[in-house]
Amino acid sequence: MKSKVYFTSLRARQEADSLLQKVGRLFDRAGLAQSISPGDLVGIKLHFGERGNTAFLRPIYVRQVVERVKAAGGKPYLVDSNTLYLGSRHNAVDHLNTAILNGFAYAVVDAPLIIGDGLRGKDYREVEVNLKHCRTVRLAANVIGADALVVVSHVKGHLVTGLGGAIKNLAMGGASRGGKQLMHSSLRPEVEDGKCRGCGNCAKWCPAGAIAIAGGRAVLDREKCEGCGECPVNCAFGAIKIQWDEKTWIVQERMAEFVYGFHQEMPGKIGYMNFVMDVSPDCDCYSWSDAPVVPDVGILASTDPVAIDQASLDLVSAQAGFANSALKENHAPGKDKFAGIHPGVDPTVQLAYGERLGLGSREYDLIEVK
Repeated sequence: MKSKVYFTSLRARQEADSLLQKVGRLFDRAGLAQSISPGDLVGIKLHFGERGNTAFLRPIYVRQVVERVKAAGGKPYLVDSNTLYLGSRHNAVDHLNTAILNGFAYAVVDAPLIIGDGLRGKDYREVEVNLKHCRTVRLAANVIGADALVVVSHVKGHLVTGLGGAIKNLAMGGASRGGKQLMHSSLRPEVEDGKCRGCGNCAKWCPAGAIAIAGGRAVLDREKCEGCGECPVNCAFGAIKIQWDEKTWIVQERMAEFVYGFHQEMPGKIGYMNFVMDVSPDCDCYSWSDAPVVPDVGILASTDPVAIDQASLDLVSAQAGFANSALKENHAPGKDKFAGIHPGVDPTVQLAYGERLGLGSREYDLIEVK
């Protein structure tokens, strides 16, 4: 059965067509308010953007979502979880400061900001899913703890997943730091010589008791190690290597399994909005932004994460690619633009697997909202 995806273009010739008003109308037509009950604490899951990045979603659009959530009787807050890499959003203090510097201050968005997995990324709920790659998924406590979610995504390219849309936003951005490690790698960690201070923090947080301090450094017992990812995210000195070399299709499938965990715990309480504008070749996690690869397209809304990402992918592919951009090939309309940026990465893997998990349908009706 086809899912419904609602779409509005960026054209505006009068005040009533203001893009800000269109965001509200799109929210209403897609029925996103139906997932919100009066008094619900509603997480608006978005990406605050790395410091130095300029392609992330503009706060004035997010405020329109905040207003619609309030009109539905919900109590909105903006939420994202800490990053696995060492950047300007590695912990809650730096993360909040970065969000405010990027324009997501209370005075602008009219809602509080909460970091999903706490001060240092240790606040999460482990949810049992028993799927192909993951027996359990680690979901950020302040994301899965919401009564309802509106996942607001900036559509762009991604080095590992090809497409960065709704599925990636909720999966990667809604996971704890340890959950992110599990998505990126199933390999056992390694301690780098010369960096370890022997502080013992990794041993403290190891659930398997696989780490001991000997000779002033951490020593890993690979027989006991479960590959949970807690030690690299809890090392303050970067002494335990984060493994980034997992196959791209496995990362994408694990992302779908994390989204499955959210939908299992919050059935009927998650809505999605994708902003297909400033379509940069790489993630908003970078501390810079390259030029867009296609013209701005529009905004989509749906309750189906698979359908909204498939529609976003199709709309981007339908555009003529910019010659003076990171697009290496596939410039012609109808060609896969994300494959033209990152050859060898198939962005449809996450969609096909998400469909098999029952998250939604790749078949959709695109309904235009004026």
